[in-house]
Amino acid sequence: MITATVNAGPRMDRLPVGKFHRRILCLIGAGMFFDSFDIYLAGAVLGALLHSGWSDMGMNATFISMTFVGMIIGSFAAAFLGDRFGRRFNFRFNLLIFALASLGAALSPTMEWLIGWRLIMGIGLAAEIVIGYATMTEFVPPAQRGRWGALLSLITNSALFASTLLGYVIVPTLGWRWMFGIAFAGSMVAWYFQRMLPESPRWLESAGRLEEAERCLQTIEAEVTADSGPLPAVQAVPPATEKHEPVKVWELFKPTVIRRTLLAMLLNIVINSVIYGFVAWVPSFLVKQGLSVSASIGYTVFMSLGGPVGAIFGIVLSDRLGRKRGIVIVSLIAAALGTAYAFATSQWMATAIGFALFTCIYLLVAFIYAAYVPELFPTEFRMRGAGLSTTVGRVSSVIVPYAVVSLHASGGITMVLTLLVGMLLVQAAVVATFGIETNKRSLEKLTPKHA
Repeated sequence: MITATVNAGPRMDRLPVGKFHRRILCLIGAGMFFDSFDIYLAGAVLGALLHSGWSDMGMNATFISMTFVGMIIGSFAAAFLGDRFGRRFNFRFNLLIFALASLGAALSPTMEWLIGWRLIMGIGLAAEIVIGYATMTEFVPPAQRGRWGALLSLITNSALFASTLLGYVIVPTLGWRWMFGIAFAGSMVAWYFQRMLPESPRWLESAGRLEEAERCLQTIEAEVTADSGPLPAVQAVPPATEKHEPVKVWELFKPTVIRRTLLAMLLNIVINSVIYGFVAWVPSFLVKQGLSVSASIGYTVFMSLGGPVGAIFGIVLSDRLGRKRGIVIVSLIAAALGTAYAFATSQWMATAIGFALFTCIYLLVAFIYAAYVPELFPTEFRMRGAGLSTTVGRVSSVIVPYAVVSLHASGGITMVLTLLVGMLLVQAAVVATFGIETNKRSLEKLTPKHA
């Protein structure tokens, strides 16, 4: 029988970053790439459906909103299942859900069927995002946690460009159904290889599964030792206890935690509203301005390069600038760019500003999703905190598409951007006032009693 002393956090934090961490990044990143691909293919697909008459602006809004109804269910489920059954099982299970739903979407006979499949797809899509970023956070040492979270964001949000580019090539020639077929095939390949993903030792310890945690840690340490040589000494701690009471959801609203919970909710509301109130609508906006489907997707392809560029900036800046200061600065820059986009005098000027705005949006994703929100909560209820705050963000995303349609009808793109710029300014002010800095601090020292 293995002695259950574990001490998972310090033992994981002392590991030199190397081949083991790269494998974890690739395994999680593969699933999240196709998750993001499946989300962002909506822009090209909905533009084509609108142009062909298979759908209209109202049905497109319902498609987007049903995506988020599914995401609300998925985020809420991840908040509990990720802490109850572990990171690995839930990550693979939700990948399988949206893979099979993508196949159903590709075979849809009507727009109503497509919307129904999108609802199911959304359940897996949301849970994958919550679990993926939080799991990566638990494997990486604090000095590089922001950088590796941003690397995961780079892989994930490169799907924005890939989806838009493939939409530009495939939708006008082979049709929109092939986009869902690609998502299905790629997700199934990622699901197969993720059987090699280990469970998080931090979660195993927090769940009281100490022998499993010890075996997992010993396997990881043996691999890293073989790759990088002897490991540094780890500070001794009192032995872990096998009595672990399940954490109730109202723990998130106790005085020591509620500020973090409300902050995480606000961040999710704003970033979801900006992405799905602007990014997902760009092809449809351009079609309504009189551009062809091919031309609208072409302009959006260039703008979407801001996705990976923003993540690259995140890799460079996340651990240097810090999460709190970074979110404030980039929110202000994004607000300025959103204002400039509304007053652009030519399509090429709008496209260039749009590229810069996309860059800032996905730099915020690297700060918020990939690092900051998971860092705000301790391991024993990290998924509850991240999942519940994401759920609140998804609820706002159900409302946003209808708000976009209404605002666009009354005042065009200027009215839509007025709402989003205002939200970015509020985010900057709240984070500057109430945010905490998590940069280069161990997850254990970030628990509320230490913060």
